[in-house]
Amino acid sequence: MCGIVGYIGNKNCVPILIQGLKRLEYRGYDSAGIGIIHENEPIIIKNKGKVSLLEEKLNDLFLDSSIGIGHTRWATHGIPNEQNAHPHTNKDRTLFIIHNGIIENFQVLKNGLISLGYQFESDTDSEVFAHLIDSFLKKGYNLSKSVQMALNEVSGTYGLAVIYSKEPDKIIVARKGSPLVIGVGEGENFIASDVSAILAHTKNVIYLDDGEFAEIYKDSYVVKTIADETIEKEIHEINMSIDEIDKGGYTHFMLKEIMEQPESTRNSMRGRLLIDEGSAKLGGLVDVLDRLVNSKRILISACGTSWHAALVGEYMLEHFARIPVEVEYASEFRYRNPILSAEDSIFFISQSGETSDTLAALREAKSRGALALGICNVVGSTIARESMSGVYIHAGPEIGVASTKAFTAQLVVLALITLLISKRKGLNNFEGKKIAKALSEIPDQIEQILKLNNEIEKIAEEFKDVHNFLYLGRGYNFPVALEGALKLKEISYIHAEGYPAAEMKHGPIALIDEDMPVVFVAPKDSTYEKILSNIQEVRARGGRIIAVADNGDGEIDKLVDYTIKIPRTIEMLTPILTSIPLQLLAYHIAVKKGLDVDQPRNLAKSVTVE
Repeated sequence: MCGIVGYIGNKNCVPILIQGLKRLEYRGYDSAGIGIIHENEPIIIKNKGKVSLLEEKLNDLFLDSSIGIGHTRWATHGIPNEQNAHPHTNKDRTLFIIHNGIIENFQVLKNGLISLGYQFESDTDSEVFAHLIDSFLKKGYNLSKSVQMALNEVSGTYGLAVIYSKEPDKIIVARKGSPLVIGVGEGENFIASDVSAILAHTKNVIYLDDGEFAEIYKDSYVVKTIADETIEKEIHEINMSIDEIDKGGYTHFMLKEIMEQPESTRNSMRGRLLIDEGSAKLGGLVDVLDRLVNSKRILISACGTSWHAALVGEYMLEHFARIPVEVEYASEFRYRNPILSAEDSIFFISQSGETSDTLAALREAKSRGALALGICNVVGSTIARESMSGVYIHAGPEIGVASTKAFTAQLVVLALITLLISKRKGLNNFEGKKIAKALSEIPDQIEQILKLNNEIEKIAEEFKDVHNFLYLGRGYNFPVALEGALKLKEISYIHAEGYPAAEMKHGPIALIDEDMPVVFVAPKDSTYEKILSNIQEVRARGGRIIAVADNGDGEIDKLVDYTIKIPRTIEMLTPILTSIPLQLLAYHIAVKKGLDVDQPRNLAKSVTVE
């Protein structure tokens, strides 16, 4: 959630830190700051609000330093203000720390430090790190040992970076539950919570794992365990360009990513879809395929948008593979003492691959002997590394906080997994080829839907000032109703709820009047006639209706106020197409309300705390 960037080398680090923090803005934050050592003097500059405000402060100071750390904060402990912004420092301002995560025992540690005479300036848990490390420095230990000893006192999660003006040749970093990478350069090295922050300077990175600690010098680095055992780490080359994380001429990243979905879905199935065989090839599952196919039960665990994709996957897998499937919120899974065995397979879905709750659920599943599989977008992410096997969705970088192209790519991958397992379990060639052919047509069909952008924008104009929305769908498109409502909530701040259409009569129907617009997800599938009945019920109560329907469906036009017509596909793939008009509707409503679409309030792209 929070962002970390750091530099040590021969260049002025200030512009590098600011550029890195700007690259991390998409993660969500409420304050920003940097700490540097300038002419042997430690300096902290920080403020509430945008990185651009921090940059304005720095422009007037003409600072130059070859070592520094920067941070964007997403509030957990303490309100967003300059006092609570990072970096935090010790009493004599010689030590700077930046921290992502939560210190669970911070109050106990804080009380102990206060008893030793330490005074706290912020309301954060993170400031404990500065004083705790300082307490060991004052006992005569060097910086590395002091950080290690402090970490042994702490319970919770951290991505931590530390610099010390009395040892200005190094940055100390440590990780537990919050991502950190080391960027390896020539005569310079970098640290970051996300490779996007340092991609302009190096494509060679080292991923730190939980329980690891590193000393970073300008021309070398040493990675150790917290127990001080040296570790040899592999350097990974990042296959991503700066262009991929720029807006490319679009007003917002969200719109760019919506428009990229023809290509992102193609990339998700490229080299994997076997149309002539009516099957799929997924290299990441080859070694575990027999165990997966013979599972007594499949579970899918995720959070947010990925959880909605999981619900669609449940429909797919149960219908075609005939394996019982359960979908679990990752945030609940780990706390309810789940019954698992070696005959269970569990997919963990996360765009970032760093979602804290999903990662914890994965570790829980592995500890109980289940087959733990990842479905991720970010190569080299923690879930990707810790899964026993898995599948990348290959959607490309997704910067907008509200997920769009990752959602449809997840659906494509779940369809491929369904096809692969179902063929192994006896799906006939005719059905297999039908699914494969329909999948191959999806990118072109998305292109047709995106041509409706202007039409959807006009509908958005009609509804930008409402205060509530209801989204209804059945079967495969019930999760789409949930996802459509979530998109609207996330970026327009309009209260919206998604329901199975039949459940409307069990409560939400009481809310329906001319001020409560209702969106029906209504392709001509096996539930179509039932959906028409639900539309009639809303119509009879004066509700204004928007329907996402199939091309050529004239019947529904007579019953609703607005229709968004999309190409027809087979029932299991309809969620890929029906979700896209709802993404555009949410986007245009938010824009017309003058809101920050890419960085909605209180939200973060990668949720790395519980």
